[in-house]
Amino acid sequence: MIDIKKIRSDFPILSRKINGKDLVYFDNAATSQTPKQVIDVIVDYYTRLNSNIHRGVHKLSQEATDAYEKARVKIQKHFNVAKSCQIIFTAGTTESINLVASGYSKFLKSDDELIISALEHHSNIVPWQMLCEKTGAILKVIPMSLDGTLDMNTFYNLLSSKTKLVFVNHVSNALGTVNPIEDIIIKAHEYGAKVLVDGAQACPHIKPDLQALDVDFYVTSAHKLCGPTGVGMLYGKLELLKSLPPYQGGGEMISTVTFEKTTYADLPHKFEAGTPNIAGGIAFGAALDYMNSIGFDNIAEYENELLNYATNALKKIDGIKIYGEVKNKTAVISFNIKGIHPYDIGSILDQLGIAVRTGHHCAQPIMDFFAIPGTVRASFSFYNTFVEIDRFVEAVNKAATMLK
Repeated sequence: MIDIKKIRSDFPILSRKINGKDLVYFDNAATSQTPKQVIDVIVDYYTRLNSNIHRGVHKLSQEATDAYEKARVKIQKHFNVAKSCQIIFTAGTTESINLVASGYSKFLKSDDELIISALEHHSNIVPWQMLCEKTGAILKVIPMSLDGTLDMNTFYNLLSSKTKLVFVNHVSNALGTVNPIEDIIIKAHEYGAKVLVDGAQACPHIKPDLQALDVDFYVTSAHKLCGPTGVGMLYGKLELLKSLPPYQGGGEMISTVTFEKTTYADLPHKFEAGTPNIAGGIAFGAALDYMNSIGFDNIAEYENELLNYATNALKKIDGIKIYGEVKNKTAVISFNIKGIHPYDIGSILDQLGIAVRTGHHCAQPIMDFFAIPGTVRASFSFYNTFVEIDRFVEAVNKAATMLK
């Protein structure tokens, strides 16, 4: 059960007023809010521990190192990963994907094939396009259907002995569609292809078991999970991480350095050059602690109730079109109202204290598929309420009346 009153008291920003109105924050798919339990961890680091890690013999360095590595273990256990060294701290999902793409430039050759889906965020499209330009590999796309799901029969037909890598998001950031990644992983492995799953939109709602999935790479960001911005993680199978070359050169990622030759550190440090976002890594672990204290089953159940309630209420508005109406989706509603630009709706909602996202949501191919400039996207979290949805629907109605 969700104790919504107690939970909301944990988030200081929810007491803000925007344009004289109580804030309604429905832009959670872009960035979730941060509870004071996580904010306190960040403050504590800079108040008591502020020191570089892994290098110092003094007390502060040792304590900071211990806190940082304990956070790595928390992430390992949360995702059911065999070894903590398989968790690589990065700046976020985008850097995690670029790290893998950079490494695979060593292995790909002309006419090798990569497969992505039509539902991807730009961060899971552009790095692979760059990789293809560098190596001569060929990028193929799993098409989408009008309901916002992937055309899996076409995916099966795209697979061949030439397929080396498959990239797909676990959940679409634009539509909320939950993709059948289990099936995608199994089928790709039958052809010897490796699979990277972008879990940025899934992890706030789903607790993936990475060993059970048998996925090769999985990436996500802390700022979607009630954590800070600027930190995320890359998971990889041990043998794959060992085979990839370092992404960046510098301090921390080395074993020995001479002017003649450098040898690299073992995992995970091989991929963690320079001083990391220490406070962010520690806070990432604290954010997972917080969400696990609520329970992901409880979160999923409550958010699904919010989603159904909002969907049914919005459908009563004349001229509304919801994109991605599928049974298996997370708490995201992407919609337009006939004859009205989504930006105009979003601007009026902002004046009424309601934060939503408008535009193509860094998923322009999806908008091109529907032949629209973008959508209004409302995305819900476990700290949102039914009363907030009522305010939102009333505001959308008001915007529609004003703009028609």
